[in-house]
Amino acid sequence: MFDAFKGFGVTFGTMFKKVVTEQYPEDFRPTAPRYHGRHQLNRHPDGLEKCVGCELCAWACPADAIFVEGGNNTEEERYSPGERYGKDYQINYLRCIGCGLCVEACPTRSLTMINFYELADDDRQHLIYTKEQLMAPLLPGMEQPPHPMRLGDDEQDYYVQAPAQARDPEVSDPVGEQVK
Repeated sequence: MFDAFKGFGVTFGTMFKKVVTEQYPEDFRPTAPRYHGRHQLNRHPDGLEKCVGCELCAWACPADAIFVEGGNNTEEERYSPGERYGKDYQINYLRCIGCGLCVEACPTRSLTMINFYELADDDRQHLIYTKEQLMAPLLPGMEQPPHPMRLGDDEQDYYVQAPAQARDPEVSDPVGEQVK
């Protein structure tokens, strides 16, 4: 019998408290630094794409939200250091559940998730992100692909020795040999 009065007590107790209202679009809280939001396709320090079109991210996606079509690099048109590159890359955010399995599956660390979280839209077509929308911006010193490799002669220079070369070309690699 007194249970109903206890329930009303909770209602009346919260009814007269000050309401906390967030002014979201104008004033929003920043997210945690490691928050997983929108995906991003990363680049090498010279501007070439890290994505090699292996489609492992699409295979790992439990929601089937990723579509990747690989293409072959040529000497005239080189988009990534390897033999292949991601010719067509799409993520459907209507299906994406934000689990991050695609990031874990990527062997070249091309795909990461950034801190951006505002993905709502009233048009379904705008929620299918293409490669152009997902690519990381070009930083100073980067060149828009296609262009020849700048960090070495083959893809091993990019994936094994690239961090040392990007910092200082005269730095030794972990084995102790001088980097060219």
